[in-house]
Amino acid sequence: MDFAPAWRPLVAAKCSPTAAPRAASGCRRNTVAPNQAPDPPREPAPARPGRLKRRAEFLRVAARGRKAPTPGLVLQALARPDNAPVRLGFTVTKKVGNAVIRNRTRRRLREAARLLLRDHPAAGADLVLVGRDTTRARPFPLLIEDLAKSLAKLGVRVRS
Repeated sequence: MDFAPAWRPLVAAKCSPTAAPRAASGCRRNTVAPNQAPDPPREPAPARPGRLKRRAEFLRVAARGRKAPTPGLVLQALARPDNAPVRLGFTVTKKVGNAVIRNRTRRRLREAARLLLRDHPAAGADLVLVGRDTTRARPFPLLIEDLAKSLAKLGVRVRS
């Protein structure tokens, strides 16, 4: 996101000698040489998982889906008929701790899911990761392993 400076760089440079170096650094540089060939087209990135955000979506997965508890987390999964990328939801109850601890736990779950699904994308399911007391202190490689075991146990389609 670009922000416009409060003073235009040239105006600031005329007003104050100390502002001149900062004004020059605020100007955008042309990073591509005019005679340089453009980058070759990249292959499309794998589709990012969607997010579950509404309470009704979480309740639907909890009511109709299957769950797989592990020491680090509880995974709830509900199969969908389409082959679209998984949709993820993250929740941590107040039993785990205050807001800071719950958010830290949620961030750990989000990162574990990101790393696992980046290498092994899954499709056709809604997933809810429920944080536990032990999620916060569990070593991160074991947390990723817990998630992988839960996905396998629930039969979520994972592309290798």
